[in-house]
Amino acid sequence: MAGRLSREEKFMKEAIKQAKKAYELNEVPIGCVIVFEDKIIGRGYNRRVTDKNTLSHAELNAIKKASKKMGDWRLDDCEMYITLEPCQMCAGAIVQSRIKKVYAGCMNPKAGCAGSILNLLNVPQFNHQVEFMQDILHDECSGLLTSYFKEMREKKKRLKV
Repeated sequence: MAGRLSREEKFMKEAIKQAKKAYELNEVPIGCVIVFEDKIIGRGYNRRVTDKNTLSHAELNAIKKASKKMGDWRLDDCEMYITLEPCQMCAGAIVQSRIKKVYAGCMNPKAGCAGSILNLLNVPQFNHQVEFMQDILHDECSGLLTSYFKEMREKKKRLKV
């Protein structure tokens, strides 16, 4: 029998639910939740194609909702759970919003800026640094992305025939 989920796994499962919403829209399946005092205060998923907006990343959508809920742009004591390591834009927004800690499901070797390519979350010269933990429910998070891209490649092949 499987054990109970850890706190981190519980919230990452919620981020995965958000990623699945993106998948249903034929968006890259990335999901995010922001937690304050063990309550989710912001949810987001990738909507770049749907919204026709470069800025419509899961993290930015969740930050916007969390800031509205908190009534402040500062999210000092909040934690973010994201299915994929953030890009440079999102890592910058995370630092700017003063999020305390980020948990990532899997790393992004092609665009990740929490350690894969750069680590913008821990630049000593910035006025805020963010704690980072990776590989929370790694297989589930990376599997969702792998399935999505495999499906997209198969669709592309069928269209060429």
